[in-house]
Amino acid sequence: MLFKESAIEVGAQAENKADAIRKVGALLVKSGNIEPGYVDSMMAREEVANTFLGNGISIPHGIPKDRDLIKQTGVAVLQLPQGVEWNEGEIAHLVVGIAAKSDEHLTVLSNLTDVLGDADEAARLATTDDAGEIAQRLSGGQLSPSEETPEDYDEGFDFTVTSPHGLHARPATALVDIAKVFDANVRVRNGNKAGDAKSLIGLLKLGIDNGTTIRVSAEGTDAIKALAAIQTALEEGLEDEDEAQAEAANVPISRANKVQYEGQTITGISASPGIAIGSVTTFRRGRIVVEEKAHQDVSAEQERLNSALASSKDELSTLYRDMLNKSGAAKAAIFKAQTEFLDDPEMLRDARALIAKGHSAGWSWQQTYEGHAAALSAMQDEILSARALDLRDVGRRLLKLLADKVEDDPELPDSPIILLADDLTPSDTAGLDPKFVLGLCTASGGPTSHTAIIARSLDIPAVVSAGPNILSMSDGATVILDGSAGVLVIQPTRNDNAQAEEAFKAHQRQVIADRLACYQPAIMTDGERIEVVANIGSVDEAKSAVEAGGEGVGLLRTEFQFLQRDTEPSEAEQYEACSAMMKALNGLPMIVRTLDIGGDKDVPYLPMPQEMNPFLGVRGIRLCLQREDLFRTQLRAILRASSQGPIRIMYPMIATMEELLAAKAITEEVRLEVGAGPIEIGMMIEIPSAVMMAEDFAKEVDFFSIGTNDLTQYALAVDRMHPQLAKMADGLHPSVLRLIRKTVEAADAAGIWVGACGGIAGDPMGAVILSGLGVRELSVSIPAIAAVKAKVRTVSMDEARDLAARALACTKASDVRALV
Repeated sequence: MLFKESAIEVGAQAENKADAIRKVGALLVKSGNIEPGYVDSMMAREEVANTFLGNGISIPHGIPKDRDLIKQTGVAVLQLPQGVEWNEGEIAHLVVGIAAKSDEHLTVLSNLTDVLGDADEAARLATTDDAGEIAQRLSGGQLSPSEETPEDYDEGFDFTVTSPHGLHARPATALVDIAKVFDANVRVRNGNKAGDAKSLIGLLKLGIDNGTTIRVSAEGTDAIKALAAIQTALEEGLEDEDEAQAEAANVPISRANKVQYEGQTITGISASPGIAIGSVTTFRRGRIVVEEKAHQDVSAEQERLNSALASSKDELSTLYRDMLNKSGAAKAAIFKAQTEFLDDPEMLRDARALIAKGHSAGWSWQQTYEGHAAALSAMQDEILSARALDLRDVGRRLLKLLADKVEDDPELPDSPIILLADDLTPSDTAGLDPKFVLGLCTASGGPTSHTAIIARSLDIPAVVSAGPNILSMSDGATVILDGSAGVLVIQPTRNDNAQAEEAFKAHQRQVIADRLACYQPAIMTDGERIEVVANIGSVDEAKSAVEAGGEGVGLLRTEFQFLQRDTEPSEAEQYEACSAMMKALNGLPMIVRTLDIGGDKDVPYLPMPQEMNPFLGVRGIRLCLQREDLFRTQLRAILRASSQGPIRIMYPMIATMEELLAAKAITEEVRLEVGAGPIEIGMMIEIPSAVMMAEDFAKEVDFFSIGTNDLTQYALAVDRMHPQLAKMADGLHPSVLRLIRKTVEAADAAGIWVGACGGIAGDPMGAVILSGLGVRELSVSIPAIAAVKAKVRTVSMDEARDLAARALACTKASDVRALV
């Protein structure tokens, strides 16, 4: 047992929250679990985190850095029948003090999560005069049959986890994705704990570490298939946290000319390099108010939850695409993983159970996500506990949609400041504008957190885990934030400011030099030129593309105008957007890809049947030809805007000559209708059939643009979002490179040019290989423009051709990557 009955005080009273924490801390001291100083750590934790779970239960615990004050893992309970206000409107009756030296305390947290789902059980424990009853319940006793740990299914296998970080966020997400494919119930067991393999929360709560032997079992129609797929995935290695760890390892912790500060400093952890000088503003969250009692009947409350879930998923989908365009797939995956929480069967089951008892949808969701997040945050492992922030982020997102009132929800800054916060969610950080946020400093968090990763991708200096004292600073105070050294100077001397100014100016000079170089054309050492343009999806990104050195736009994703709305965009809306982008480009060319939406996207005004495989269904040009009204409206807007600058039209997902000729005929009809001049027409090469017919297609278009991501996916028959197979979708596979070479040969014979977009175009070494294969335009994400241009300028065309020839001769993608 983690605690003795002597560590439980029933029928107690407390004047306020602080008094309650000190009393439960005293119980831990008396039981020999902690040094007295750890009580102060528990008080400090309340300054940076809300430990109230709901249903009258709170779990005060200390700050991780003070774990050396813990003698042994233990739990103490202070029962307050009359209650104490924990936060405004939140009354605690059961205060569970936790001293966690290891993960042994997770059993108690798991049992607390069970209690949170049962208001009657929580009320009983808050009023019983039997300390033994509380001890037994928190030790796993008095469980109802539905709460007992389930038995394994008949079919199954054992597996010893060898991932350095165990079965944590990314590998668990990958496992969930695999399990959901099959018509089977799949269970994962770690010792005496078991979880649903289709529930991310259920898997994370198992605390599966490196070296743990787990049991995976299944029942149902696809049980054998599911077990085989999961076993193969585990043996080949699911996605893990290595990327986050690698990014953390790459953060510089010192500089050649490190500043020695004279003033008072607060030391944290370097999360993103750079230096910032400015005034501080503290980011404080407002309250989301939800009433416990339902205003409507149970079915109406369930429908409110369903509606909020759908809207939240749409918002996350938008964030995913925005981050994908700005910072690449790895950072965007943060928001894909968050969506799993909204589909989690365990969380949805718990929330719906509370609604069924007459509670409001908002209150039920709040109790559910806060309880599960608290259990995750108390875990010993840094990476796993950091996922609690993701759960709170997505939980809060949905809760706002169910709220009775949102009070003083903070806005992100619109003037240059250094932002202080307890911690920022991925959603918050993704919305930060580097023009206004000079630097970030958080009280908690770590260098492997999603917040830190996104801060680095936005090039915002950041210090994390600086402690709760930063939150007591007055807004407007001038500080120095040294992201490289991991310190915040809160009382800088005149000499500190002078040194920091010089370091900042040196950094700015380098930034300016890099920016100036990005405007230079990508001319190889022997005079050959490669055009480097941008992939964009909004008017703002058109401006950013030019500022980043883009020589135009090689791919405008027009889907941004069609998604996240209830009605289709009008011709006027589409025309205005195209016109604004042409104005931003100031004469540079723009290739507009016509609508590329398929069954994988939820568009309310485009009812499409659920497809077994939407990537082989109605998408891209197929949809446009089926919905000719949409297609013609979009073409009218594009062709009208073509009078304002060099616009080219490009059709996506062309597989057959019939599709291309039909699209061209409609385009020509619309061109004559609006009175537009001749316009260049191109097509994307994304399907192997298009490569095999490239000689014929080349006679019908003015250019090809190779979509390397989709071409890789279709050529290798690998879904690039598949959790198990995605690593196989390598655009540098020799088969893909040979398809690209065949496309270029057909284009050269017809006298048209070839561009490329997708992952390998934005990889500097991939860009060299593509150049050697004969690709003359590289369309890349905005952050990659400078790096790609810089790399191209370091090689000759002969060197690029030699590298491409050696790559074509390889038989494995790994061999190609070994060359570069």
